[in-house]
Amino acid sequence: MAQQNIKQIIKQEYIKCAKDPVYFMKKYCYIQHPTRGRVQFNLYPFQEATLKLLQKNDRSIILKSRQLGISTLSAGISLWMMVFQRDKAILVVATKQDTAKNLVTKVKFMYDNLPSWLQIGFTEKNKLALRLKNGSQIKAVSAASDAGRSEAISLLIIDEAAFIEENRIEDIWGSSQQTLSTGGKAIVLSTPNGTGNFFHRMWAKAQEGTNGFTPIRLPWTVHPERNQEWRDKQDDELGSRMAAQECDCDFTTSGNTVFDADLLSYYEKTFICEPVEKRGIDSSLHIWEYPDYTRKYLIVADVARGDSKDYSAFHIIDIEEAKQIGEFKSQIGTKEFGHMLVAIATEYNNALLVIENANIGWNTIQIVIDKGYQNLYYSPKGDAATNAEAFLAKGYDITDTSKMVPGFTMSMKTRPLTIGKLDAYMREKSVIIQGHRTMEELRTFIWKNGRAEAQTGYNDDLVMSLATGCYVRDTALKFAQQGIDLTNATLRNWQKSAPGVYTGGVSKKDAGWTQDMGDLGQQDLTWLL
Repeated sequence: MAQQNIKQIIKQEYIKCAKDPVYFMKKYCYIQHPTRGRVQFNLYPFQEATLKLLQKNDRSIILKSRQLGISTLSAGISLWMMVFQRDKAILVVATKQDTAKNLVTKVKFMYDNLPSWLQIGFTEKNKLALRLKNGSQIKAVSAASDAGRSEAISLLIIDEAAFIEENRIEDIWGSSQQTLSTGGKAIVLSTPNGTGNFFHRMWAKAQEGTNGFTPIRLPWTVHPERNQEWRDKQDDELGSRMAAQECDCDFTTSGNTVFDADLLSYYEKTFICEPVEKRGIDSSLHIWEYPDYTRKYLIVADVARGDSKDYSAFHIIDIEEAKQIGEFKSQIGTKEFGHMLVAIATEYNNALLVIENANIGWNTIQIVIDKGYQNLYYSPKGDAATNAEAFLAKGYDITDTSKMVPGFTMSMKTRPLTIGKLDAYMREKSVIIQGHRTMEELRTFIWKNGRAEAQTGYNDDLVMSLATGCYVRDTALKFAQQGIDLTNATLRNWQKSAPGVYTGGVSKKDAGWTQDMGDLGQQDLTWLL
């Protein structure tokens, strides 16, 4: 073939490749397959469709199953940009430097296996970077807080974004905005890792169309070589929870959430609804049921400073049905919160008022005591706080305030007990939850280093106050069921107790039990058990 014809063919092929990255990859790019070795990059239909979306949109977020070759696809589009465009800077960020380096390695392998007429030479080539003679380059970095800062980024690739620490990925994204805003592209990709993290929020906003990202969802079913037999095998190999994370693109069944995702979905579909009333300037108090003077209520509060990211919160709970009928969450001063709690508790039949007494909670509790509210919950001191029967067995008089403290004591011992109680109530479907805000907190309540707490950037005030409510209902209120002799003796003491002291679930004035306190021992309280 004449030299001139060869040059013409190369020119035509070069133009085709420059115009179409799909054509470039399918015809000239080679990859390292884990079992087949060096093979041509024959894109699957879903990879081709994804590539076209990445080319069309400046910002893309990919929610993907495991082993779909999306990182390899990202390497391919990176190489295409570098070969056919001058002075392009591509930054790859991942949880670890080795993970980011792996994508650069894919780019280098593709480049080394290009025909000579597509190789334009390089000025730098090492484990973490490749710089071509046309000024284009790709560089790999770990998710350090300064990643992306002062970089002139043409394309930012964040790999496995859901697994990067929250504060680091926030910094990465924030520091890259100046250069991206001048025309740079971004690809954020990951398998899910629970709800509430940066990747989940970005994905949710992309679906809503509020952050400029194009959402691309790629579950295991898009791969033409996978079937249900393959999926079932993943359950056996990984376990159902990890398989859901790695294969199904399901946020709610992935990650280290404390409460079972299927159970949360059940609650959301069955009970979550809009309140009948939203009170307050900021509509922070949600009401589902108004007071019924034949019912007994429990109000459980968690107190925050009121001037930080934490929120003060409380629930109004129908004791007999274990039903959330009110929910409050807002930033409010501790004294104002105390006045509010007394007003709401009074409105709801002088409800048993349970306030966590840790740190700032004492300010709120003091307001309640100063106002003379007569149905404030008191906790037994010491180990007895975690065991009602042990407390009574030691012969303590539950009206003796020297053995008790106002408010609920959340300690290293009681905290896991309260969370466990809420989990048990939910699994048995014994508690009714109606609030959207409570459900949002339940979804972002995770295991972190063996401790159940809110995911970084989220709150657990409503979760903890609801858990406390379940615990109090199921343990402390059972003081009334500790035997007829003890009950009768206790009732006699109740009638003598000082105002403002909670003594086992009733107050002399009116805890909604009976007008004659001496008759309480004959009431049917089996529902407490």
